[in-house]
Amino acid sequence: MRWPWRRREKGGLAGFSMRGIKRDEEQRRAAFTRRALLLGGVQLGAFAFLGSRLYALQVEQGERFATLAEENRLSVRLLPPPRGRVLDRNGHVVAGNRLNWRALLVAEQTADVEATLANFSQIVPLTEAEIARVVRETRRRRRFVPLTVREFLTWEEMARIEVNAPVLPGILIDVGTTRIYPEAEHLAHIVGYVAPPSEADMDGDPLLQLPGIRVGRAGIERHHEPALRGRAGAVQVEVNAVGRVIRELDRREGAAGADVEITIDTELQKAVRARCEEGTSVVLMDARNGEVLAMGSQPSFDPNLFNSGISTAQWREWTEGRATPLINKATNGLYAPGSTFKMVVALAALEARVTTPFERIFCPGHLDFGGHRFHCWNRFGHGQVDMRTSVKVSCDVYYYEIARRVGMDRIAAMARRFGMGVPLPIELPGTRSGLVPTRAWREARGQRWSPGDTVVHGIGQGFYQLTPLSLAVMTVRLASGRAVQPHLTRAIGGRPAPGAGAEDWPSLGIPEGHLRQMRDAMWSVVNEQGGTAWSSRDLGGFGQMAGKTGTTQVRRVSREQRERGFDVRNMPREWRPHALFVGYAPAQNPRFAVSVVVEHGTSGSGAAAPLARDVLRDAFERFGAGVETPRVARLRGGE
Repeated sequence: MRWPWRRREKGGLAGFSMRGIKRDEEQRRAAFTRRALLLGGVQLGAFAFLGSRLYALQVEQGERFATLAEENRLSVRLLPPPRGRVLDRNGHVVAGNRLNWRALLVAEQTADVEATLANFSQIVPLTEAEIARVVRETRRRRRFVPLTVREFLTWEEMARIEVNAPVLPGILIDVGTTRIYPEAEHLAHIVGYVAPPSEADMDGDPLLQLPGIRVGRAGIERHHEPALRGRAGAVQVEVNAVGRVIRELDRREGAAGADVEITIDTELQKAVRARCEEGTSVVLMDARNGEVLAMGSQPSFDPNLFNSGISTAQWREWTEGRATPLINKATNGLYAPGSTFKMVVALAALEARVTTPFERIFCPGHLDFGGHRFHCWNRFGHGQVDMRTSVKVSCDVYYYEIARRVGMDRIAAMARRFGMGVPLPIELPGTRSGLVPTRAWREARGQRWSPGDTVVHGIGQGFYQLTPLSLAVMTVRLASGRAVQPHLTRAIGGRPAPGAGAEDWPSLGIPEGHLRQMRDAMWSVVNEQGGTAWSSRDLGGFGQMAGKTGTTQVRRVSREQRERGFDVRNMPREWRPHALFVGYAPAQNPRFAVSVVVEHGTSGSGAAAPLARDVLRDAFERFGAGVETPRVARLRGGE
C-alpha cells in the first residue's frame, strides 16, 4: 500500500492529493464486497444443502428412520414352544417333557469368572473341560449374555447353589424343559430321540436357531418333527444401545407341538421284548388294518442318554460291539427269508401255470441239476409230495424244481406284490427296503445269472436281503389277500392320521383259490402232526395258528459234514443258522400276524416258532379275541 505522507517526508515529493486517497479507499471496499459475496454464497449453499437433507430425512424418509429407531430400541425375541408328546395307543406317554434346572453365568456380574467357577465346582463338581468351555464362551460373547454352566441339576444341587449364592456372583438358576423317555430302551427304536439341530436341519424356521432347541433324530421323533415342534411364541423387550434388556413390553405365547399317538401297546411291547434274547427281532401287526402293535429288537439303548450327551466310551460300546444296539433289526436287519419264502414261490408257480396244487414231485433228499447237487434239509428225503405237503414238511427239493420251472423274474415279481424288496411307508426314517434279486440285477453287476441261482432262490436262500418287517407284511397280505401297508401313527393332534384303522386296502389280484391253498398249507404246518411247527400249536385257548418255519444258513455246509450227519448245535454260535417264523391267528379269521427272526437260533421250529406262539398269546391276552379297544372306537368316531 502506498502512503503519501511518507513520500513527502523522504523525498519531499509534491504529488500528494485527495484523489489518490479516494482511489485506494474504493479498491478496499470492492475487495471486501467480493469476499463478503463469496462467503455469503458459500453459506447460502451450505444452508440450502442442509435444508434439503433435513427435508429428505424429516419428510421424505422420516417414517423409515422412525421405524429404524424404534427397531433399535425394541427387540422381538422368539420363545420356544413345548414339544409335543408321543403317546401309545392307550394314551400312555412314551416321549414327554420335564423341567430342566440349569445354572447360568452372567460374566458382567462377577469381577473374576474363574474364581466364581472354582467356587461353583466345589458345590457342584465341574471338570476342567467344562470350566475351560465356559471361560472360552465368556470371551466370545458379550458379558451380559447368560452362559450355561451345568444342566440337569438335581433339587439338592440347586438348593446348595442357592444357599451359597453370596460366594457365587454372576450365577443364576434358570428352568427350561428337556425330553424324557419313560420307557427307555423298550421303545427306543420306535420313538427315537432328539438332539440339537445341525446345519442340515435348518429349513428356514428361526425356531431352530434358539439355544436349547432339539429336533428329532430318529424314529417317530424325526418323522413327525414338524408336528411335534410346534410354533414359536415371541416376547417384545426394550433394549439399550448395546443390546441389554431394559424391560419386557409384550409377550405372545406360541403353539405347543401336537401330540402324536402311535399304534404300539406299551405293555405288549414290554412283554414281547422280555421274551427276546440278543439278536432277536419280532414284528406283531394287526392283520386287518396294518397297525404295528409291537416291534421288538434286542438289544436296544436308552434314548434318555442323548439328553445329557453320550460319552466316548458309551458310543464305542454301542457302535463297535457285535450287538449293535442302535440298529433296529426289525426294520434294518437284512436276512435271507429261507423257507418262510416258499409260499411266494408256490403262488408264482400257480400264476404261471407251471404246476398245480396236486402235482407230486419226488424228493430223494437232493436234486442233481447243472452238474451240482442241491440238498434237502432232510437228507433221507420226503418221498412224493404235493404243494400242501411241501409247505407242511418244508421240502426243499419240491421248491428247487418249481423255481426252476417258473424262473427268477416271476418269483421276484410275486415277491414285490407281497411287499418284499420295495419301500414300505412305515414312519421310521431309514427303514431298508431289502433286496429281491432278478436276472437284470445280477447282469448289471457284470455277472451272469445261472439256472442254479434260480434253484437256490427257490428255497429263500441266495442273494435275498429282507427285513422282519417285510416278512410281517408278507404274512398279513397272505392272510388278507389285500395290499395292507404297515403304519405306526394313529392320531396327530387328536385327529386320526391318514389311513389309520383302514381295512379297505386294495386286492393283491391273486385268485382267492390260490390264497386258500397257501393258508391251508400254513395251517397244516402248525396243526397237523408232522408239520414243522407242530410242537408250537397250543395258543392257550385262543384258536389255532397258521404259519411257516424257516432256517437260513450263514455258513456253507460241506459234503463231508453232511455225510457225517453233523449237528449244527455243536458249531460256534456265530456259525449257526438263523431261525425264522411267520404266522397269523386265528387261522380262520386272522386278527394278528407275526414275524420272528432269531439270529443264530439254529432252527425255525426250535427257536422262532415257540417265540411267535408266545407273542400271539400275549396279544390275545392283551386285546382279547377281536374286540376293539375303546380308544380305537372313539378315534373312528371323530375324536
